Amino acid sequence: MNTSVSNAVRLLGAGLRALLVLTVICGVIYPLAVTGIAQALFNDKADGSEIKDGSGRVVGSSLIGQTYDLPQHDPDDAEEAARPDLRWFQPRPSHGLGSNSVNTRYSLILSGATNRSADNGAVGGRCTKDAAEGTLCAQVIAAREAVVADNSIPGHQVEPEDVPADAVTSSGSGLDPDISPAYAKLQIHRVAERNDLDVKRVEKLVADHTTGRTLGFLGEPRVNVLALNIALKALTES
Repeated sequence: MNTSVSNAVRLLGAGLRALLVLTVICGVIYPLAVTGIAQALFNDKADGSEIKDGSGRVVGSSLIGQTYDLPQHDPDDAEEAARPDLRWFQPRPSHGLGSNSVNTRYSLILSGATNRSADNGAVGGRCTKDAAEGTLCAQVIAAREAVVADNSIPGHQVEPEDVPADAVTSSGSGLDPDISPAYAKLQIHRVAERNDLDVKRVEKLVADHTTGRTLGFLGEPRVNVLALNIALKALTES
């Protein structure tokens, strides 16, 4: 009996010592080491890839998309449809992003895709105006019509075939912070008119904020909408 008790105490003591050592190593030393390395070598990324405006105020993350909508007529009306603020470059469609005014009202609600197939609502294998309400095709058709209407101004007509896919579809997460250079360029004339800017200056703004493929071959060229709109705000205030 004494031998059994002694063995049990020894095993319990060994287990407690192992728990203490592993807690110190895995719960204290390792997190501190990883955090220290991240802060030393990748400070901006470790802190959430924050983006600041001209005054140094954090207005969001370069990794999370934001919307640019006009204030609601009735803030308490959850059913009121969002209306894009056409002074700004608009991001990809998403039902999960909070509002933004560069940036005082941003609030992340949810993320995720529709999980609908590409031909959801298609008629004869194509998305047409006959698509049933609530289907992906109906959403894409409505989004394309809105993009054409919003970005067509006197002297510059946007054609439906000019609208890129990312202008009418959300990303898998619904939080994509970037748009294609094609979608950014499609918005240039409207943004220039709304902000009383020369088109050439807005074109240069887009070109300056266009990022190429990672390492030259990964992904696609892209434009970060938040960074672009911060630069746009600085341009309008200069």
